[in-house]
Amino acid sequence: MKKLLVMALAVSMAAAVTGCTGGTSTETTAATTAAETTAEAEETTESAAETESDQETTEAADVMSYQEYMDAELDTEVTVQAYVQAKQSWWENQATVYAQDEEGAYFLYNMACSEEDYEKLVPGTKIQVTGYKAEWSGEVEIMDGTFEIIEGEEYIAPALDVTELLGTDQLIDHQNQFVEFKGLTVESAGQDDSGNDVAFLYNWDGSGTEGDDLYFNASYNGQTYTFTVESYLCDSSTEVYSAVKALEIGQTIDMEGFLYWYEGVNPHITSVTVAE
Repeated sequence: MKKLLVMALAVSMAAAVTGCTGGTSTETTAATTAAETTAEAEETTESAAETESDQETTEAADVMSYQEYMDAELDTEVTVQAYVQAKQSWWENQATVYAQDEEGAYFLYNMACSEEDYEKLVPGTKIQVTGYKAEWSGEVEIMDGTFEIIEGEEYIAPALDVTELLGTDQLIDHQNQFVEFKGLTVESAGQDDSGNDVAFLYNWDGSGTEGDDLYFNASYNGQTYTFTVESYLCDSSTEVYSAVKALEIGQTIDMEGFLYWYEGVNPHITSVTVAE
């Protein structure tokens, strides 16, 4: 409607100029050209605004909620937005990251990432990730993804106490979330070369050495569970690595970490505290 009014005004101006004493065809042409230019400029502006709006709507529609992500079929492309909670590793321009929002958590495996961008993925950073939903030995993850950083928002997830969910079917509902366990008892992880019970092993079978993953067992309500200090996530220089090496069988401990899954629950522990 706005465009029609502009054109009508232009025609009226042209007719008025023609009817005036001393008017010329040059003045008429100039007025008409100015009106057409104005109309074209408005049309271009409106078209650009509509295109930008359509792009924003499409981008928003493509981002899944956590439930939509969980409902998606394996091996399908997914897009989510979440906040970095911890970085597990970077190698050959690929990053493995724990991310979470208020609804749930994601394990981002082998996400395309330069070393420079990896440094930007500090805890709390919001990112949008597009990749493929996959499962490996029970662990649901997004693999072979790409990401972009979304400026302005940050979020650090509080540790969710899942102690009472140990041994229940509900525990897996919190897979990959930052969680805590309270009041567990350290059990034997196996035996050393002398046949003595020990509180931890290097690697799951004791075949490793300093710097490898640490495996240890702890029980709750009569059931024993295995926990891991993943050396890529928390290497031998970290407090939790030293704390697990200092554990004694029979101690009561509290723990925090990420609820990783491998053939059953296999939390990646980031903090261990011996109860007083």
